[in-house]
Amino acid sequence: MKFYNWTEIVMFMDFDMYVLVTDRPKLAENYTEDTWLKLRDAVGAIQNSTSIKYNLEELYQAVENLCSYKVSPTLYKQLRQVCEDHVQAQIHQFREYPFESMNRCWQDHCRQTVSVVVDVLTLFTRLRDTGLELFRTHIVSDSAVQKRTVEGILEQIELERNGETVDRSLLRSLLGMLSDLQVYKDSFEERFLSETNRLYAAEGQRLMQERDVPEYLHHVSRRLEEENDRIVSYLDQSTQKPLISCVEKQLLGEHMTAILQKGLSTLLDENRVTELALLYQLFSKVKGGLPTLLQFWRDYIKSFGGEIVCTPEKDKDMVQDLLDFKDKMDNVAQSCFARNETFINAMKEAFEAFINKRPNKPAELIAKYVDSKLRAGNKEATEEELERILDKIMIIFRFIHGKDVFEAFYKKDLAKRLLVGKSASVDAEKSMLSKLKHECGAAFTSKLEGMFKDMELSKDIMIQFKQYMQNQSEPSNIELTVNILTMGYWPSYTPMEVHLPPEMVKLQEVFKLFYLGKHSGRKLQWQPTLGHAVLKAEFKEGKKEVQVSLFQTLVLLMFNEGEEFSIEEIRTATGIEEGELKRTLQSLACGKARVLNKNPRGKDVEDGDRFNFNNDFKHKLFRIKINQIQMKETVEEQVSTTERVFQDRQYQIDAAVVRIMKMRKTLSHNLLVSELYNQLKFPVKPGDLKKRIESLIDRDYMERDKETPNQYHYVA
Repeated sequence: MKFYNWTEIVMFMDFDMYVLVTDRPKLAENYTEDTWLKLRDAVGAIQNSTSIKYNLEELYQAVENLCSYKVSPTLYKQLRQVCEDHVQAQIHQFREYPFESMNRCWQDHCRQTVSVVVDVLTLFTRLRDTGLELFRTHIVSDSAVQKRTVEGILEQIELERNGETVDRSLLRSLLGMLSDLQVYKDSFEERFLSETNRLYAAEGQRLMQERDVPEYLHHVSRRLEEENDRIVSYLDQSTQKPLISCVEKQLLGEHMTAILQKGLSTLLDENRVTELALLYQLFSKVKGGLPTLLQFWRDYIKSFGGEIVCTPEKDKDMVQDLLDFKDKMDNVAQSCFARNETFINAMKEAFEAFINKRPNKPAELIAKYVDSKLRAGNKEATEEELERILDKIMIIFRFIHGKDVFEAFYKKDLAKRLLVGKSASVDAEKSMLSKLKHECGAAFTSKLEGMFKDMELSKDIMIQFKQYMQNQSEPSNIELTVNILTMGYWPSYTPMEVHLPPEMVKLQEVFKLFYLGKHSGRKLQWQPTLGHAVLKAEFKEGKKEVQVSLFQTLVLLMFNEGEEFSIEEIRTATGIEEGELKRTLQSLACGKARVLNKNPRGKDVEDGDRFNFNNDFKHKLFRIKINQIQMKETVEEQVSTTERVFQDRQYQIDAAVVRIMKMRKTLSHNLLVSELYNQLKFPVKPGDLKKRIESLIDRDYMERDKETPNQYHYVA
């Protein structure tokens, strides 16, 4: 097909215009004779330059003259008709052209029919729009031409989506043509989005079956990048929002639940931070994406954490596993979920939910974990690292409802550390106490602070006692150190009577006389289970000092009186309870530092075993600490501590009920229970509250209303 330049098109024009300007009577009356002559010359110039060898400059000047004398409407009308007739005559050729030729035709039309005309007829600004209108009306709007063009464009885009290289400049030009002709949206975009929707719907279904979640997420990300690149390269900007929404909906929105069910647990288990960040980024683009991810994240934490807490076989490592799990989830929230406060709060709620699924045990084990970190001999952490560990423990501690259980076990272990000198650091101990006070208030730590106060007062008392002993007429060969403990602050210890050597008994009486002389009205009760001593011993190798418990001391002192003793003889002489005695003998005869020999040999102490002093004992150190074999806390002891907590809770419930009723005088059962829940700081069941209320009624602290049994009155 050939497009002619404007001068050739003028040759096709009907020369009625020439007749018009040469026939003077037909001219409008407002033209003067001079004007008529100039118009005639201008048309003559056009005829001469288009029929012979024309001069463009003369031709442009002639046209400008015509326009100047208001003949432009007639010239425009005739020029438009010639262009329209020409385009209509050529339309059948467009239906025969290959797809790629459409672009060349469009470019020729723009260049030869529109651009040149605009350049020449500078005053005819409507001519370019006219050219576009003619091309749209007679060519692009033709159903066959439009179908071939759009299908060709869609075919090229599909090839590119399948990984093939296409001519992007061709696509950019053709889509620009559709946009310039104002048919882009109706003729192309609607069908393009429909095809895109169909393509990605099928692709999403297929790839969700074929690929694992990390691969699928990377594929979706790549697809979104590709589509954004197409928008920049050749698609109209108006297509961006519906196109990206279509891809996100079909590849993500339709598969959100399936993606999370199939892969979230794996991503979190394997700590795939890159894919988790990508998951969050992609889901944030889809309507309802983040709320769905939030729910699955919360459920995962509850499930994984619940397994840690509710599996008794994992109790040994429960606290460390919880700390590791919390660190891991914190990192995911910070690094992958953009520090989203909603996700962080959901994590806290989930931790609180699962850690309280198993009442009391997590609190007990957290207390024991703190004990293991604060106990002397813990070399695995510096002071700074220990401080960080304690901070992390406090985060887990905050989730626990039954903090009084933690307090009971923590107090018991703290007492051992303080009394037996097993605390690794006083600063660390006080730091932990400060953290607990900040978290739970002064009432929670008052007894713990009292324990530290007792230890400090005991040091002052011992300074005074040493001065007192120096003034005695008969100084003792034994150096006595006593800790004075206030009974309300410390755990309760079962009294155990043992047979002390006369020297020790005498020294105890001296201290008792000294102390009660300063503090009248007080009562002293000795606790031998907590005592320890340093003994001087002589072996073939030379003199040594052994640091031992009071029970170990009583056993070793027997060998000053004899060479060999049976277990029964030792029990009778010392008065130590059987189980405790066996552990004591095992530590002396079966451990690393064997200062006693056992006959027969073996790791365990049995009835009938005999023991003698090991004179051949050797050790590289001068002072040797012989650890007492600690009996693992029995179920009975754990139950005992828990029962004490339960008993304390009953007292607190009773006190709260009386306090509320004293203030309100009369209250219904439901309102009383509601206020109790607000005041009590530990979990309690409605049945337990009902029992305590019944107990207070039986003890005449309150009474039921005679007409309304569900209402109570305070009894003054």
